[in-house]
Amino acid sequence: MSKSHTPQARSKGAVPPRKGTQRAAARTPRRGLWMIAAVVVVIAIAGAVAIASGRHTQANDQLAPAALVSKVTNVPVSVYRRVGTGSTVGAPKRIDAPALTESGKPLVLYIGAEYCPYCATERWAMVAALSRFGTFTGLRSTHSSSTDVFPNTQTFSFHGATYTSKWLAFTGVELQSNKRSGDGYATLDTPTAEQQSIFSTYDRAPYVGNDPSSAGGIPFIDFGGKFVVGGVSYDPAVLQGKSANAIAEALSDPTSTIARGAIGTANTFTAAICALTNNQPAAVCSDPSITKIAASL
Repeated sequence: MSKSHTPQARSKGAVPPRKGTQRAAARTPRRGLWMIAAVVVVIAIAGAVAIASGRHTQANDQLAPAALVSKVTNVPVSVYRRVGTGSTVGAPKRIDAPALTESGKPLVLYIGAEYCPYCATERWAMVAALSRFGTFTGLRSTHSSSTDVFPNTQTFSFHGATYTSKWLAFTGVELQSNKRSGDGYATLDTPTAEQQSIFSTYDRAPYVGNDPSSAGGIPFIDFGGKFVVGGVSYDPAVLQGKSANAIAEALSDPTSTIARGAIGTANTFTAAICALTNNQPAAVCSDPSITKIAASL
């Protein structure tokens, strides 16, 4: 499996805003009037920028547009078939663990954070794959940290979202937001004792790679206690500089680097999920592109 992030230290402290400088008052009345006018213009421009920035921030805290979600959750079957595993650099790894269930259904558990660019990358594949088995409500638009590698990677957030399926349950734990707080990022979701135990036990070698130093990295996904994924499954660079809408549209182009990464990964996730649901729904799990991947897991 590829790169992962170590969850940042949590802090309740806020990062103070940066202070600007203010020029001394002019010595003559005429110059003073000009200076006042200039300051007013500067303030007006700064206010406009602040409003625009505020709108941008708020937009990334709002529900994802229905049209955007629809593009990701309705990728044509022909695209899935043509992409296959695409440019996926890893696949869910089988483990021998107690079954993970919720309300009698196999459970997919995701642990990540909004600031994490690798989590941002992985969520595109997760939303696409899980939507083949059920329906998301409450997905929010967000982006990874602006100061981390692969800055401002556009994505969804599972914080506050719900998932409904006849065959499957899903829990998304977003540990932290993308907003700075002290030396880290603001806390969002707190994992339960069971979730933390699963994370601590299986998010390490040899379950997710062979490097002991990668223990506790994010993203982490547990597919019903049968498979796990640790780290990102395709190259985050393919999403750089792209808007959320551009990424969503590229998912339906089987020749795009985005589809080869995200849809290829979604296919491997789909094959793992089919092993949990006794190959239901048949329309998804009996597709030759999925049965071929399932045989290799």
